[in-house]
Amino acid sequence: MNGARCAQRKPWRLPFRAEPEEVASLRRLLRAHLTLWGLHESIEVAQLCVSELVANVINHVGPGTPTTLVVCMNRTYLRIEVHDPDTRALPFLKEGGADSETGRGMGLVDAVTDRWGVDLHADRKVIWCELATPLSSPNGHACGPGFSRAEALLGGCAAVRDRREPGPSRLTMRMTEEAAIDVITDLLHWFRAHGCDADELLDRAQTHFEAKTAAFEGQDRHAV
Repeated sequence: MNGARCAQRKPWRLPFRAEPEEVASLRRLLRAHLTLWGLHESIEVAQLCVSELVANVINHVGPGTPTTLVVCMNRTYLRIEVHDPDTRALPFLKEGGADSETGRGMGLVDAVTDRWGVDLHADRKVIWCELATPLSSPNGHACGPGFSRAEALLGGCAAVRDRREPGPSRLTMRMTEEAAIDVITDLLHWFRAHGCDADELLDRAQTHFEAKTAAFEGQDRHAV
């Protein structure tokens, strides 16, 4: 059985506060997930869309607004949603010259996506956009070795871990945790596709982890 035949692309959501300093973390998280999903060609445009949609909340609803990022597949389209609680501040496309400073964000989203829109609910609005992908189905295989994205994501997790910033934000920690969970899940799918017992692998990994932890703790006691 070919493990690269399909990839699990489950929807994920991340609540956050709409602050300018959080945008970089959101972009890194998005890159990690799209790498895992094998959608490498969508990363740059998707990151641009997230930046502009979050900036729209900051500029027109207000900094610190409770916001939620949702990324999922709509058939073969990559769908990005930003939820906020203000149903009155609606996005618009600015008409005017290239020097206009406001309204340009949604113009960029309109230019680089296949479609976008706004859904209004009783307690929130959802600004969304969709990007076409080369997939044949939501969980279909993209170009390239199917599960090499797991190795790429591990590198992304290491890059986040190696950041030398005091007191990492909650968003950064959650990003690392969710990325780690996703890559473990993807590896288990890969091994199961090749006839391995996922539960046995988890048991062996836990045993190996406990043995290494005990060895490290023993070394620390001897050092003291």
